[in-house]
Amino acid sequence: MRTILLAAGLLAAGPALADAIAVYCGDVFDSATARLVGAHTIVTSEGRIGQVLPGRVAIPGARAVDLSGHTCTPGWIDLHVHLASQSGPRSYEERFRLDDADFALRAVGYAEKTLKAGFTTVRDLGGEVTLNLRDAVNAGLVKGPRIYAAGKSIATTGGHADPTNGFNSELSFVLGTPGPTEGVVNGVDDARQAVRQRYKDGSDLIKITATGGVLSYATSGDAPQFMLDEIRAIVETAKDYGYAVAAHAHGKEGMQRAIQGGVTSIEHGTYMDDEVFALMKKHGTWYVPTITAGRFVADKAKIPGYFPDIVRPKAERIGAQIQDTFAQAYKAGVKIAFGTDMGVGPHGDNALEFGYMVEAGMPPAEALQAATFRAAQVLGVADIGQIAPGFRADVVAVPGNPLADITLTRKVDFVMKDGVVY
Repeated sequence: MRTILLAAGLLAAGPALADAIAVYCGDVFDSATARLVGAHTIVTSEGRIGQVLPGRVAIPGARAVDLSGHTCTPGWIDLHVHLASQSGPRSYEERFRLDDADFALRAVGYAEKTLKAGFTTVRDLGGEVTLNLRDAVNAGLVKGPRIYAAGKSIATTGGHADPTNGFNSELSFVLGTPGPTEGVVNGVDDARQAVRQRYKDGSDLIKITATGGVLSYATSGDAPQFMLDEIRAIVETAKDYGYAVAAHAHGKEGMQRAIQGGVTSIEHGTYMDDEVFALMKKHGTWYVPTITAGRFVADKAKIPGYFPDIVRPKAERIGAQIQDTFAQAYKAGVKIAFGTDMGVGPHGDNALEFGYMVEAGMPPAEALQAATFRAAQVLGVADIGQIAPGFRADVVAVPGNPLADITLTRKVDFVMKDGVVY
C-alpha cells in the first residue's frame, strides 16, 4: 500500500487534467497486500492513474464517477482464454465448414463480453485470428480486453493442438503433414523453428501442449507429448525473443518434463501430486488452474452427443479432477495465478473461477490477488494489476464487499480500461 500512501500527499486541487476522471470508491482492494483499504478517490488522465487519494476528494475539472457503494479493484486478468472459439456440440464440424473470417467475427463479440465482465487483460493461449483481434483492439476498432496472444500453440504430431487430428486419410494426404510453420514439431530443430515462426507471426508468448488434452480428437488426455530436449529447445529459443512459455499439461510425466525444461507456467495441471508440487516450488513455476473449464466439460460430458465418443470419457475423468488438484496445490504453497480456459466454457462467465477457487479453500482476497497482482507477475507486465499512480487506468467495481461474498464478482457494475469507461 506504500504507493497509495505516497499518493495521498499529492495536492488534490490544481490545474485541471486533460480528460481527467475522478472515481469515488466506497472501498478499494489493494492487490499487493490483498486487503481492503477503505474509501479512496482514483484520479485518471490520459489512460493512467495519476493519484489515489484517501476519502472523497473533489478534483476541479474532472468528470466525477460515484461508486461510493462499491468496491473498486484493479482490472482483472485472465491468463488462459481462447477468444477465437467457444466449444459446443457443433465445434468439430465447424472446423471444416467455417472460414477464419467467421471465427474472427465471433471473436469480436467474445472479446467485448470478456471486457464487460471485468477482465481488462487476457492471455490468449491458442488461436491464430486472435493476433489480428489483438491488433484491432489496440487500434480502437473493436472493444475488448488488452490481449497477449500466443497465436498457434506448438504441438507434436498427433498431439493436442495438431490441427489435423481427426481428419480422414484422404484429407490428410491432400493437406500434407503439418510442420513447424503450422506449430507441429518433431525434434529439436523443429522446436526452434516453430518458436521463430511464432515470432514471425507476431505472437507475444509461446504456448506448448506438453500432454494430451481433453477436447482434442485423440485417445489420451494426459500422456506426455514432448521429449525434454524439445521443451528445452523451445524455452531456450523463446528466451531469445523475450517470450515466456506456457505449458498445457494434465499428466504427471509431461508436467515434470515441462517444469524441468523451464516453462513459466503449467496450465490445468490435473494430475499434479506432491512430487510435482515440490518440483514447481523448486523451479518457481506458476500454476494456472482453469477450474471453470474442468467443471464445464465434466458437466457437458453427461449430455449424450455433446462431445464425440473419443472425447467424452476424457471430459468426465479429467474435468472432475481439476478443482481437487487446485485445493491440494494451494495447501502445498504452489504459486497460483488466475485463468479460466474460457472458450471451452462461455465467454463472459470468467468470474465463475473466483467462486470455484474460494470453494476449494482459497480466501477471497487471495483469489482476487491471483487475478490482479499475481497474474501481472506471470505476464511480466509492470504497469497493470494494481491501483496505484503510474499504472494503467484499469478499474473494476462491484456492489458491496467481494471479500465477504465472492459471488459479487459476477455483478460487475463498472469497467474502466486505459481510462475509458465501458
